[in-house]
Amino acid sequence: MTKRENLLALLRREPYEEVPVEFSLCPDLVKTFQEKTGGQTDYMEYFDMPWRNVEDIRLPYDPEEYRKFYPGGLKEGASIDIWGVAHEPGSEAAKHMTYMRNPMRDMEELEEIQAYPFPDFSRGDASHQKIQVENIHSRNLAAMGNMQMTIWETAWYIRGMENLMVDMSCEPEIASWILDKVTEQAIIRAKSYARAGVDIIYLGDDIGMQNGPMMSPAMYREWLKPRLKKVVDAIREIDPGIIIFYHSCGTVTDFIPDLIECGIDVLNPIQSECMDFQEIYNKYGGKISFHGTIGTQTTMPFATPEGVKEQVWKNLDIAREHGGLFVAPTHLLEPEVPWKNIEAYVAACREYKVR
Repeated sequence: MTKRENLLALLRREPYEEVPVEFSLCPDLVKTFQEKTGGQTDYMEYFDMPWRNVEDIRLPYDPEEYRKFYPGGLKEGASIDIWGVAHEPGSEAAKHMTYMRNPMRDMEELEEIQAYPFPDFSRGDASHQKIQVENIHSRNLAAMGNMQMTIWETAWYIRGMENLMVDMSCEPEIASWILDKVTEQAIIRAKSYARAGVDIIYLGDDIGMQNGPMMSPAMYREWLKPRLKKVVDAIREIDPGIIIFYHSCGTVTDFIPDLIECGIDVLNPIQSECMDFQEIYNKYGGKISFHGTIGTQTTMPFATPEGVKEQVWKNLDIAREHGGLFVAPTHLLEPEVPWKNIEAYVAACREYKVR
């Protein structure tokens, strides 16, 4: 099997030949990688990861257009993204973490919100996407469209989480308008990726906290589930075979049946600090696949290399019956993760006997 064929078979809970490797490194660990490998620059290439991202629709924008939404000014070095959300640098101790500023935080009237300059991806350039997919496929790798922060997170990044929660409870017209606007743009982006021929589309919004869900199932089903399903349905109309991932950190156990109903194929990350993979797999193992399960708050930074290997093998053993586990660290690997533990994760995947 090629890397692409092997990954897609694994995710579809079909027979596969080897355990693939996947993780993301923070900037400090990228430097460590370069030091450890004699100046290598691409860790995805070096570790032979099975997928590559396809670039999103290209949409020119002027960040200066959004500065008027920050009348108090922004910290030196701040950046403004395509949605107008500002990201201010933190202290030296914060490393790559930034402080997020919400441009709609002080808006009170629907008319103000409707006048906000949302990006319009229908006016962007997607001509590169099919070319990138073909190039990735020519290397026998899977092509992925990464659209995490699909609806909920994008909406609250602009509005502010507390404000959007209040809107959902007290100002439903405002909440509906913002969420519908973001969903509309997500559908445009998703359909573009599907037409380009990607193998995987990665959706997601954090709807879990460390010790419980971020909102009640009833609120989720009213506000977010129908909009997520619109995005999934738009993808399926173009290509029913695309594998759809969904990411949410935290405790999302209560939402798994809803995600399955929406048409999600793979759930990430099954955060081990607050979700029991054995329990989840016993209940849903034949209905949905999984990506992650190796804790980045616990196992990766604090276990021994032998402990990392044992956890990888334990989780792969759990998934033997139905398959469908793409085992990986649950999130970005931060500076405190020892390089030996990253090597141990890779070795555990390479050494595991699939059959």
